[in-house]
Amino acid sequence: MKNLENEIRLKGDKVIETIPSITDKALRINLNDNIYGTFAEIGAGQETVRHFFRAGGSSGTIAKAMSAYDKDFSDAIYGIEDDGRYVTESRLRKMLNHEVELIEERLKREKHPSKMFFSYANTVATIDFAKQYKGHGWVGIKYQLDAEEAYNEIIIHIRFKETDAKLQQETLGKLGVNLIYGAFYKYNDPKRLLRYLYDHLDKDQLEIDTINFSGPRFAEVDNRLMSLQLVKNGMTDAVMFDPTGKNILPAAVLYKKNILALRGSFRPVTKVNMDMYEKSLQMFLEENKVKKENTLVVFEITLSNLRSDGEIDERDFMDRAELLCSLGQTVMISNFQEYYKVVEYFSNYSKERMGLALGVNNLVDIFDEKYYRHLSGGILEAFGKLFYRDLKVYLYPMEDEDGTILNSQNLKVHPRMKELYKFFAYNGKVIDITDFDKSHLKIFSREVLKMISKNKPGWEEMLPEGIAEMIKRDHLFGYQETSSLEKETV
Repeated sequence: MKNLENEIRLKGDKVIETIPSITDKALRINLNDNIYGTFAEIGAGQETVRHFFRAGGSSGTIAKAMSAYDKDFSDAIYGIEDDGRYVTESRLRKMLNHEVELIEERLKREKHPSKMFFSYANTVATIDFAKQYKGHGWVGIKYQLDAEEAYNEIIIHIRFKETDAKLQQETLGKLGVNLIYGAFYKYNDPKRLLRYLYDHLDKDQLEIDTINFSGPRFAEVDNRLMSLQLVKNGMTDAVMFDPTGKNILPAAVLYKKNILALRGSFRPVTKVNMDMYEKSLQMFLEENKVKKENTLVVFEITLSNLRSDGEIDERDFMDRAELLCSLGQTVMISNFQEYYKVVEYFSNYSKERMGLALGVNNLVDIFDEKYYRHLSGGILEAFGKLFYRDLKVYLYPMEDEDGTILNSQNLKVHPRMKELYKFFAYNGKVIDITDFDKSHLKIFSREVLKMISKNKPGWEEMLPEGIAEMIKRDHLFGYQETSSLEKETV
């Protein structure tokens, strides 16, 4: 089989390394006398451990392999989840912790002083019989890299893209081997470890939308940057994280929610952004179908807004993320350039009313045909996808050069788009934010950024409370103290 053979990894036209086959990876693990642990797999068969059995020499690696398929048996072993579900992060963690405790209890260190114990687990739901639900799962490993060291963890959430249960099982097995191999042999470079999870797999087979590293060997790993890598590498279209910096599963937080999304560069977040957020949220909560307790606000940064000279500037990303987190916001990083794709993504998880908070210039861009030339139905197809949903746009005004306040009534779109614009704007899909702070209309983040980097006075007043202090304290966005600039000049 092709995927079991050695392949080569290319960078451009240059061969940079040979990719070990799935069998070779399993065999290398088996032949390491110090790696020893258990496999617990629920929902898709013992797909990972079978590679280790078949590779040979597995008696030195596998202490136990099990599949607690029956729900009562599973509950008896791992306990009952509060929500009654089985394919959850909580269930996976219980599996990993339980199996590690057992191996520590049953195998005495006096007899195995150099063994690096591990527990690999997955809890998975493959495609249903009607093929309406493709399936997903949680996969993880808890393991040691030194017999006297605390355990590390790598936990991922996956979504299957294949439409055949057998193919999904085979994909899961290869992913599991890649994860175990990477955990032991690529742990010192988490970014490469992440890419190598797709060895002998294609992106159209599997999506990885959440990953979290923890433990002594990953103490310096920022999981938000790992989230960024998932989007950057095309492993998923979007990732989310909460104000604490923890990566969160989009499906879990978006499920059946009323969603209000604000897209921007947030470089840095300004009083305009927060005024738009506060006023649009107030209007959104006044809608008939919107409940405050069921509403989620998402600040979205597109991948195109993270690029600097064609490459993603990770430091710049972290600067923005830190500021948004400090304001208590949930952040989404996406690969969606067009707004309709954002709405489509949200619609995968919720059919409730949604809102988009936009500036006038953003709405004008939405009506630019050039963004939809790749669609067979052009702009009409895009707008069908955008406004077909239960969606409203909350429009924040802009001040023109002559002092005119531009809103939905007087903004200018291309002459060919006028009638299309009127159709949506005058049918209640676009609502003006009227209770805005006029003093904020002269604030532009790009100008603030220039002032910060050149240390020009006055930019502090353009930012939300506490943000300027963070920028100065952590020297974000190229900020330097006056004395430092003077020293450089001298």
